[in-house]
Amino acid sequence: MKRLLYAAIGLLIVCEPCAAVAADYRPLDCAKAMAAAEIAICKTYSLGQAEARMATLYGIATSLVAMGQRGDLGDTQRQWIARRDACGRKVACLTRAYAERIEQLNKVIAEIASRGPY
Repeated sequence: MKRLLYAAIGLLIVCEPCAAVAADYRPLDCAKAMAAAEIAICKTYSLGQAEARMATLYGIATSLVAMGQRGDLGDTQRQWIARRDACGRKVACLTRAYAERIEQLNKVIAEIASRGPY
């Protein structure tokens, strides 16, 4: 019984940082979209695809960067969301915003990969 308790405590300690990272960004839930940018993203197939790609890359990047860099990555994500939301319903602006963020996240992942092999 004590071993099980210690294993559970150990698992919580290990997984706690993961929960914090997951809370930094959640992909859009179109059923709850209220802001003009969110509605435009949900109504435009290519923007929905860009959202899914960006969210996936963000998740990969946050799982790969050193713990000290996760906060910086979260900060840049929040700043990007503010810029994205400032686009409102303008599809061209949203498309550019996603392209820029996807490029930034690809660079973060490429930088980490360049330090390999692992």
